[in-house]
Amino acid sequence: MTYLERASELRKLLEQYQRAYYTTGRSQVSDLEYDRLFDELAAIEKEHPDALTEDSPTHRVGSDLSSDFPEVAHTIPVLSLDKAYSAQEVYTFIDRIHRSNGAASFVLEEKIDGFSIVLYYRGGILERAVTRGNGSVGNDVTPNVKTIKSVPLRLSKPVDISVRGEVFLPVEEFQRINLTLDEPYANPRNLAAGTIRRNKSSETARVPLSIFCYEGFWANGGFDDHIRILSELKTLGFPVDPNLSYFCATEEDAAARLVAAGLEGRACAYEDLPAEIERHTAERKSLAYEIDGLVLKVNEIGFREELGYTEHHPRWAVAYKFEAPQAQSTVEDIDVQVGRTGRITPMARIKPAKLAGSVIKNVTLHNQDYIDSLELAVGDTVAISKRGDVIPAVESVTEPNTQGNTTWKMPQNCPECGSVLEKRGAHHYCPNRQCPAREKGRLEFFCAKKQMDIEGLGPRTLEILYSLGYIRTIADIYRFDWNALVRDNIEGFGEKKTQAIARAVSDSRRTPFRRVLAGLGMNEFSHKAIEILQNAGYRSKQSLFDLVSDPEKALETLTSLDGIGPLTGAEIISGLTDPDNIALLNSLEESGLCMDDSLSEAPRASENQIFAGQSWCVTGTFEHFQPREKAMEEIKKRGGSEVSSVSRKTTCLLAGKNAGSKLAKAAEYGVRIVNEDEFLAMIGQKPVEVHEPEQDPEQDPQGSLF
Repeated sequence: MTYLERASELRKLLEQYQRAYYTTGRSQVSDLEYDRLFDELAAIEKEHPDALTEDSPTHRVGSDLSSDFPEVAHTIPVLSLDKAYSAQEVYTFIDRIHRSNGAASFVLEEKIDGFSIVLYYRGGILERAVTRGNGSVGNDVTPNVKTIKSVPLRLSKPVDISVRGEVFLPVEEFQRINLTLDEPYANPRNLAAGTIRRNKSSETARVPLSIFCYEGFWANGGFDDHIRILSELKTLGFPVDPNLSYFCATEEDAAARLVAAGLEGRACAYEDLPAEIERHTAERKSLAYEIDGLVLKVNEIGFREELGYTEHHPRWAVAYKFEAPQAQSTVEDIDVQVGRTGRITPMARIKPAKLAGSVIKNVTLHNQDYIDSLELAVGDTVAISKRGDVIPAVESVTEPNTQGNTTWKMPQNCPECGSVLEKRGAHHYCPNRQCPAREKGRLEFFCAKKQMDIEGLGPRTLEILYSLGYIRTIADIYRFDWNALVRDNIEGFGEKKTQAIARAVSDSRRTPFRRVLAGLGMNEFSHKAIEILQNAGYRSKQSLFDLVSDPEKALETLTSLDGIGPLTGAEIISGLTDPDNIALLNSLEESGLCMDDSLSEAPRASENQIFAGQSWCVTGTFEHFQPREKAMEEIKKRGGSEVSSVSRKTTCLLAGKNAGSKLAKAAEYGVRIVNEDEFLAMIGQKPVEVHEPEQDPEQDPQGSLF
């Protein structure tokens, strides 16, 4: 391939990725891969000027132009930053600056992983909020940005000013919202970007976005250095990231200048830079928001002007990027999984690869649109990463296959039942409710620990029972004569084991109604939604049926509850009026399952609300609370609330065995740590000695049936 052909190929790729990100808020490739392609194109154009074209992405900073919002010209430079991927590159930047001006000082700021915005104020009133766009023109998203509470609508002084900032979504809020989405976002940045581009500002208002501002440009003169600009931005009412470091020749000099500027920050000498980079990197995971790097800037504004700009970035700043762990592997096959709702999820089976301490063999590919964006085919060599350090993802195709395989396409028919698949939004679905995969998925979900917790009915056992025709529906679990397993001499099911399963099924009849309801897996009937309904008084099957008897009135009632919006409300009504769901609930009631939590749980006296006003996080494994959600139920009964992660505001961490990172974070923040015995004493339950059960000679020695 000639350099002209490669340059043309790179331009097409970069334009494709820019359009996808700025119009949908979702990345097709990692930042690292995008930067690598951009740098490769820039290098080709520098070495071969004839390869440079007028439409090259190197003339721009990316594009988020959308027909949904009016285009507005920027009145200030809105450029990107030069990037460094090692601390040594940052030191080289400082050396270069000091060769020009040995007295220059520097500010090190966190690089917020969010969505860039420019705020324009006239007379101290917010006039316009504009996306970065191509650096010259952006989209006017003022109504949406006005819904962000941390964005001041009126400043403390009647000034004309343009302010650059980064809109972001706090990690805890991202995790909460992501649990409610059919297709979770990969990271808070993508969700924030998508939210800013909502067509209705009322939808944006429901997402608790925030902002940090980091540059200010005054119409009638400004300030001589960056730390004074940040100080004045705070005075005007803008949120400014407090976690910054300021570098001078000596720590004392830096401290004095910070005091003079009226700005909080960490005073450092030049030689402290390596330690500061290490500190910021180490503290990254404990922040309430995500950062993807650090930004080092020359502090003196006059010297910035002397250094000037390139077409792409200012010469007075550099971004140090945290590099996400990546590995390479080969896609050996792609198949699909059919979920209990019928959704089809393509899965890449890759050659095992070590990544961030684990071996990755399977990677979800989300949907056909995601695969098309990668142009992914079987046999391709791919770069994989752990998004958010957790979710394995294919970031890009690094080398196409040599077998001639083309982009993989979704099958037309369900691989389990043969039904023609339906496309709904970005996903394909099997419409057949009697599809074996869907039926088995519903059984597994119902019996799982977080729902009914029926010991002995794990996925492999249910697979055997389903294949033999004994159990096909949830109702069959309670109608089946378990002695038939012994009478029919089913291999692996002796009398002792069968009796244990029968007892577990019988005991599950006492499970609270809220968990029975969650176990049905109806759309939007999450544990949290059910908790909201129960707190509003809808604690029984009959009260819920009465609620939805008038759908129009029901929707009004549901949307008046904090935490339930119109879409969730409509799904709740749909689920409770579905004939199959009604028949199933009635059948389970006939089988003796609890259908009224107001009867099964007596009201608690006020003196028993020992955890009222407290927030608890639960982690690890426990002897007396299996699954651990049972411990959280005890906390909620006594007035406490649940949080999914530890923060400085968390009251207590209930820590079992193998508590992991949450335990370390609680210790760091000074959060009270409670062990299992202490917790049992707090709730008035004396610890009971636990004996290991005798080995069942009929059980598979590997426990394969369970």
